[in-house]
Amino acid sequence: MFDVGFWELTIIALVALIVIGPERLPKVARTAGLWLGRGRRFIANVKADIDKEIKAEELREVIEKQATLANPVHEIVEETRKDLNEIKQETAAQVKQSQDALESQQESDNKS
Repeated sequence: MFDVGFWELTIIALVALIVIGPERLPKVARTAGLWLGRGRRFIANVKADIDKEIKAEELREVIEKQATLANPVHEIVEETRKDLNEIKQETAAQVKQSQDALESQQESDNKS
């Protein structure tokens, strides 16, 4: 982010030593470090939240896409189910008709 080298840090430390003084410099450095750590954690949390939202949006898009692709498959399954039910009903009717014909033939054979 910032391109700060060794000499720049040394100059900043010397200026801080002169301005703040040697007694208060460790306390100020500790406080600055704490604030810097809090800032970094805050930025990391914001980045993580943004990444979660982006991933959630991508997931929503994938789910919507899959749902649109699944509709034709669902329609095909329903059509097949209807056709199978029709075939089942026709087969049951034919079996009943065959049984009735067989029974009537047996009755006529028994009468003869």
